[in-house]
Amino acid sequence: MAVEYKDLDVRPILKAGVEPFAEIMASVNALGPDQGLRLIAPFKPQPLFSVMARKGFRHEVVELEDGDFEVRFLPETIAVRVSDDAEGADAWPDALIELDLTDLDPPQPMLRILQTLETLPSGAVLFAALGREPILLYPELVKRGHQWVGNYDKTGETFRVMIRRGETAT
Repeated sequence: MAVEYKDLDVRPILKAGVEPFAEIMASVNALGPDQGLRLIAPFKPQPLFSVMARKGFRHEVVELEDGDFEVRFLPETIAVRVSDDAEGADAWPDALIELDLTDLDPPQPMLRILQTLETLPSGAVLFAALGREPILLYPELVKRGHQWVGNYDKTGETFRVMIRRGETAT
């Protein structure tokens, strides 16, 4: 499937002394499902790469003859992270508890999730929305015998995780 690109040249914006991030994000938010963004900039916008990756875009960079850069942000399937033993997560029961932890700073989301899991029966599922991917939570879940599956939502701003309480949680 061919990607249709929307073009955004930030050189005039930068030349006017304005930070182009808001314009870039507005352009990204206006993209359709199979559209990408072609960004022209006077430098390689390295910090933007991780922001766009969280929004579900990979990038390709081409240096232009005049020293400027063309960066193509292409949509990709949102990666789903899964614990090693979480096969069949699509057959898990509905979440018994849902937590919105997007406004909490670490380590509070991890602590709340672990405390809440202790109140659930084996096999029950907890759903949590977080402001970032809970990298430090994963080993704690595995250590306690829980399974998990998660990914960023389509905006790339909220990480969603489903956790199934293990049989032998400690």
